[in-house]
Amino acid sequence: MKNYFNMKKLSFILTFVILFSCVKLKADEGMWLPIFLERLNYTDMQEMGLQLTPEEIYSVNNASLKDAIVGLASSPTPQGFFCTAEIVSPEGLMFTNHHCGYGQIQEHSTTDHDYLADGFWAMNKSEELPNEGLTASVLYRMEDVTDSIIPMLSDTLSGSDRSSKIKEITSRLKKDASEDGKYNVVIKSFFSGNEYYMFVYEVYKDVRLVGAPPSSIGKFGGDTDNWMWPRHTGDFAIFRIYTAPDGSPAEYSDENIPLKPKHFLPINLAPVKQNEFSMIWGFPGGTERNLTSSGIEFKVNDFYPPIVEVFGKKLEVWKDHMSADQEVKIKYASDYAGIANAWKLFIGQDKGIKDLDLYNEKNAFEVEFQLWVEADSNRNEKYGEVLEIINKSNSDMSNGYSTLIYASISGSGGADLIGYAGKFGALKSFMEKYKEEKDKKKKETKKKKLDKEVDKLKGMSVEHFENYDMFTDEDVFAVMTKMYFDEIPSDMHPALLTKLVDKFKGDFSKIAAYVFEKSNFSSESKVESFLAKPTLKALGKDPAFILANEFRASLMAASQKVSRGGDDTKTAERLYVEGIMEMQPNKKFYPDANSTLRFTYGEVLDYYPRDAVHFDYITHLSGVMDKENPDSDEFIVPEKLKELYASQDYGIYGEDGKMVVCYLSNNDITGGNSGSPVMNAKGELKGIAFDGNWEAMSSDIAFEPDLQRTIVVDIHYVLFIMDKYAGAGHLVDELTINR
Repeated sequence: MKNYFNMKKLSFILTFVILFSCVKLKADEGMWLPIFLERLNYTDMQEMGLQLTPEEIYSVNNASLKDAIVGLASSPTPQGFFCTAEIVSPEGLMFTNHHCGYGQIQEHSTTDHDYLADGFWAMNKSEELPNEGLTASVLYRMEDVTDSIIPMLSDTLSGSDRSSKIKEITSRLKKDASEDGKYNVVIKSFFSGNEYYMFVYEVYKDVRLVGAPPSSIGKFGGDTDNWMWPRHTGDFAIFRIYTAPDGSPAEYSDENIPLKPKHFLPINLAPVKQNEFSMIWGFPGGTERNLTSSGIEFKVNDFYPPIVEVFGKKLEVWKDHMSADQEVKIKYASDYAGIANAWKLFIGQDKGIKDLDLYNEKNAFEVEFQLWVEADSNRNEKYGEVLEIINKSNSDMSNGYSTLIYASISGSGGADLIGYAGKFGALKSFMEKYKEEKDKKKKETKKKKLDKEVDKLKGMSVEHFENYDMFTDEDVFAVMTKMYFDEIPSDMHPALLTKLVDKFKGDFSKIAAYVFEKSNFSSESKVESFLAKPTLKALGKDPAFILANEFRASLMAASQKVSRGGDDTKTAERLYVEGIMEMQPNKKFYPDANSTLRFTYGEVLDYYPRDAVHFDYITHLSGVMDKENPDSDEFIVPEKLKELYASQDYGIYGEDGKMVVCYLSNNDITGGNSGSPVMNAKGELKGIAFDGNWEAMSSDIAFEPDLQRTIVVDIHYVLFIMDKYAGAGHLVDELTINR
């Protein structure tokens, strides 16, 4: 990459014009923290049509809109929310996306009760299904704790000492805010460590599945339509939060009662219109809006290509087996959907970065930044080297990073057999310690630990094989290990794999057959036999166990060869963001997404993706019928839906003989916003966000106002499916509906 930072300085006038013109963000860009709504955004939102007061939107002391927004996670800790949901009734009913509940729907599915294919509807509360591990978090309050942290951090602290000091301070702050465990508290850094905010949550652990349409509705269009407009997908699912009888969060119990929320969202059935105000709240996962040009170069050259290749190959194998066997299809449905979504996302991001020429756009800004830095000696001393350090870090990281990815996701993360076999490493350690112990009393203690580990592995075995097919995984192993062998330098090849390649003359299908035949971990019956009488000898001869450890060693070696930047890089990234904010004092800055509660506002809007092409802002049920293809699993239309369409039996949810399915807005969202409520100016629910559009796949790095759109399933379609298609009118009766 060319170094532009030693070029001659431009004239003062040119620099002034570049830096200080047009610094105000468009209203539709930004994922904003609600704590600053009144100070930063409220006037703009009012001008666009907002009819709520700041207190009605965000309040600690009174019920407000934020009390209806829920973060969904697979852990008891309110971090890493994979989706958003919204409370829509006084009995804790929640709407989210079908793809957000896909894993739970799959877990409850069998060949006899295939809820993925047929849908699921609880006709009373006793039929609602519990979901172990699924949690729902509602923000109680948030607080700016920057002044409690930053002044305590000396500029002389090393990176590790700085991190330790931050951990010390935040641990104390979280303990105080938890109120003796009543709340779960998270503190996160913002603007690359320049600011810190505390989030105090109530975490509910009893979340039950209430309803979901069949995949032919909830996943209509499948991978083909994913990230594409026009869209015709009824991407919604329904859950309910339960609490202890006193209203506090509690583990699942028959004694639990539906949540009585502080606030729930009313529904608005007025037809959605072009340019109407649109507001979205949720938990966006991550953006990189301050990524440098060298960071973009790294992604395009070293990050996207290997991931896309590995994921693509794995998906091919899975799809072949899923198409041939319904049971396999159910078992792998959730994993397939997750990887397919990521695979297409990375393809789109790579394409978007190139199509929009983001490298040159970022590079031009960096030139401006460096000119501003060099124009002042104090700024030059503070910020003069930050871009050089960041660029060097990205350059160093690119050296060998693709090898690291192949080592990770085609080796250790390739076949499920390898990952599963690797979990028996602790058992080996326990057995070795037991064997070596001579003291009788100590030996008894070690035997108890060994037995406990065996019991744990027995339970893990049941869970593992619930969603496992040996023949599918054997083919995955063959494809993944071949890719690994071809792409990883020979000096990093596992010794056993090298021997097997020689033995079977490079036939990876035969290698896979051998490993699966000889391993104790390829079937549930084999694992049961092994755990009934585990031996070190059996582990030491097991090819899957050996490969798991050798793949892990290769992964560690690959990781050590990749420099991810040290303390200097972290400091440079923090200073770069600080410098950008200092350079543009009149600009309103929003932090990158990091799985904390944000709101975004804009309007319902069409777009022009390319020359002479116009996309309307709305789609209808007629488009579902147009796309129908009985020969494709992705475009099957249920018979009852066709009957309702033919008779135009839309109830109160249709308009002028039409049934709206999806619509577009220009809200700024990303992953984690799936399931987010899309509201009108009164805070009423108009739809559920579920996707972005193909032309703006690079939006995590740069917001493109002319192109970026949020794809929303219209609330009319949601209620129509619930009521007229599923016959679940009792759920509609729970809702507050305004017209």
